[in-house]
Amino acid sequence: MNASTGRNNRRLQRVLQISMLLTSAYVVGTFVFGLRAHSLALISEAGHNVSDLLAILLSFFAVYMQTRPATDRKTFGYQRAGVLAAFVNALTLIVLSGWIGLAAIERLHTPVAVQPHLMMIVAAFGVLMNGAVAGLLWRFSGDVNIRSVFLHMLGDTLSTAAVIVGGGAIAFTGFTWIDPVLSMVIAAMILWSSAGIVRETLNILLEGTPRKLQLAEIREAMQKIPGVLNVHDLHVWSLTSQSHALASHITIGDRPLADSNAILKALNHALQHRFQIHHTTIQFEATNCSPGPGCCAPAPVEVEEACSHGHSH
Repeated sequence: MNASTGRNNRRLQRVLQISMLLTSAYVVGTFVFGLRAHSLALISEAGHNVSDLLAILLSFFAVYMQTRPATDRKTFGYQRAGVLAAFVNALTLIVLSGWIGLAAIERLHTPVAVQPHLMMIVAAFGVLMNGAVAGLLWRFSGDVNIRSVFLHMLGDTLSTAAVIVGGGAIAFTGFTWIDPVLSMVIAAMILWSSAGIVRETLNILLEGTPRKLQLAEIREAMQKIPGVLNVHDLHVWSLTSQSHALASHITIGDRPLADSNAILKALNHALQHRFQIHHTTIQFEATNCSPGPGCCAPAPVEVEEACSHGHSH
């Protein structure tokens, strides 16, 4: 891990610590005042924010794990700790949305009087707190781990704003059914925001082709490099949401090792600058080659060594 990455991780850890403190305070306040106001929307907000607190804690632990160096047992280190954290966070959101939805349906059958003015006051604080935390996390949201927490907080900001609107509507109309209906809307928002995270993290964990990357385009770009005759056994996958890897066999003509190294450098340059793939394992296969120095017999060993030097972590 370079110095820049280390500084970025320390800043991110501080942001997550601040987020945990703000969220903890809001959870307590929302739950207490939700009970006093008999508002399911506020109580569901408290439950949602408990999941947010756990999500932030899990992401904080994952960021710490990602800073640990690679070992002989974990040759890629713990880079996927953040992906696992995002996957767990998204699953908890799905469960939570189901619980809120069921509670809202029950409240529709058994209406309870609520205190809309208290709802609006508490929700206003929620908009400020959740909005502040979402703003802090936004600059780091390129990472799927942080994006899962960011979506938690952004969803909270929107849903608490909806609680303010709902409280005003209840105060104006007297219709208490607005509270459980609002809770169902919140549950739908939670479910929607978590579904994308589940899809993305599952794709990474199953080593699928990274989103926004097309295998055909990568193969075409590689085959345009002078000296490349054929690209096969091409695999592209993600270590994290921002770190991609590639492995491939490439057929080249009968040429000296110096030319092979030039082809390798051109391939890595194209992959890094066009597709942001920085970790490559490329094996050259020579064709129309007679045994001799620098050709078929020694080529597999020498080219593998050259390829390893071309890796960029």
